[in-house]
Amino acid sequence: MKKNLIFTFAMAVALMATSCNQENTTDASVAETDATATMPTAETTVDNPNVATTEQTAAPAANPNAPVMSFKETVYDFGTVKQGEVVNHTFTFTNSGKEPLIIENASASCGCTVPEWTRTPVAPGETGEIKVQFNSTGKYGQQAPMVTIRANTEPNITQVSLKGTVEASNIPTAGADGPVKRN
Repeated sequence: MKKNLIFTFAMAVALMATSCNQENTTDASVAETDATATMPTAETTVDNPNVATTEQTAAPAANPNAPVMSFKETVYDFGTVKQGEVVNHTFTFTNSGKEPLIIENASASCGCTVPEWTRTPVAPGETGEIKVQFNSTGKYGQQAPMVTIRANTEPNITQVSLKGTVEASNIPTAGADGPVKRN
């Protein structure tokens, strides 16, 4: 046991002594030449993707033929509903662009709202629909669920939303004292 401990200690001392005593055998002028060879000069340009050049700062030209999603309304006010009611509304849009409009996805801001959309390409001048269903179960007060639509338009994100107020239901629920008896 003592032999292993002494051997390990001797190896550690030997490694430390040889690693700390390394002399630089290269010539200083050679090191200086290597350093200047790898350093970019003022005439050399470095392609850095993190730095915007004047060419990159200009916005890409918009496609003049791109589809355009034009809604009759982007916000639907459903007024006041009782808790547990389901609100359905259909947002109608027209493709006022020059190419077919394709909706890639439509997603809601919460699980209480479910969008369904036209899955086929909408030709220029034609109309499409986004059907939105809002379930007010478990909701109370002012509500404004939003649906985000991703399509091949410019910009490619469009949003529509519902807004309204959800009133508490008149059905009594169980409280701290237990279930409530209904007459």
